[in-house]
Amino acid sequence: MTTTPTKIAQANGIEIAYGTFGAPTGTPVLLIMGLGAQMIAWPDAFCEELAARGDYVIRYDNRDVGESTHLSDLPAPHPVDSLLRRGKPPYRLEDMADDAAGLLGALGVGSAHVVGASMGGFIAQELVIRHPARVRSLTLIMTSTGSRRVGHPKLRVLARMGRRRAVTDRAAAVESSVETFRMIGSPGFPYDEAYMRDLAGRGYDRSYDFDGYRRQVAAIAAQADRSSSLAHVRAPTVVLHGLADPLVSENGGRAIARAIPGARFVGYSGMGHDLPRALWPSFADEISSVVAAGEARLGATR
Repeated sequence: MTTTPTKIAQANGIEIAYGTFGAPTGTPVLLIMGLGAQMIAWPDAFCEELAARGDYVIRYDNRDVGESTHLSDLPAPHPVDSLLRRGKPPYRLEDMADDAAGLLGALGVGSAHVVGASMGGFIAQELVIRHPARVRSLTLIMTSTGSRRVGHPKLRVLARMGRRRAVTDRAAAVESSVETFRMIGSPGFPYDEAYMRDLAGRGYDRSYDFDGYRRQVAAIAAQADRSSSLAHVRAPTVVLHGLADPLVSENGGRAIARAIPGARFVGYSGMGHDLPRALWPSFADEISSVVAAGEARLGATR
């Protein structure tokens, strides 16, 4: 089974690049990736596993990454200014959630099971809050509620993120990604440097846009605390989080599970802020479980 070629959809006033796995008649599952990450950061083999279970898997590039629209006419604030909330962000996570809703509409998918990782989890939460009818279930991975009281990064990680600078060539971009994920990755699992080098190189070849990364940082920094809004979510939800995550501490994930009625928290020892290959089968099982719950709920309301 192989992915279809990248396609372009018109949604929410921009172009969104997307790819799919599985038959369009399958159960729709939308994958939303995190800060500065392109859709290819959802590994092909993982997407194929979900498709083999009968899912129609849709992954896409968020605005300002990959082959989706880059909003180059908007300012790219320095991350320090964004974190201190100096000035207005170029756009907000709510806009990115509207992108996701628009993509589903453009594809003729009324609703989907939504899986969000890191910033993608923020977007997924905004999607279910703003467009609840679009979301059949939620799987939220290594993410938080937006509250500044939980989900804190370790200081060394925050300092590295603040020191990130634009690079001028492919080799430097690859080295930067390798070192970043060596720091934020999973200490309890082998670091697959060869895979990371390949992924970073393919990402650079598709599109490198440091200003786009900064605009996404600004959207994250400007987010509101969603805790009270999450209390109204009725979609079946599972929260997956690494117990050794140095970028988004596990209390961020636990806060989501407390906020959403009936949500379940699954913590993984040794997992940091990445998707260790050894855990892909467990992630797929958890997604399949919440998908089944979402389908049962959907059937009961028809």
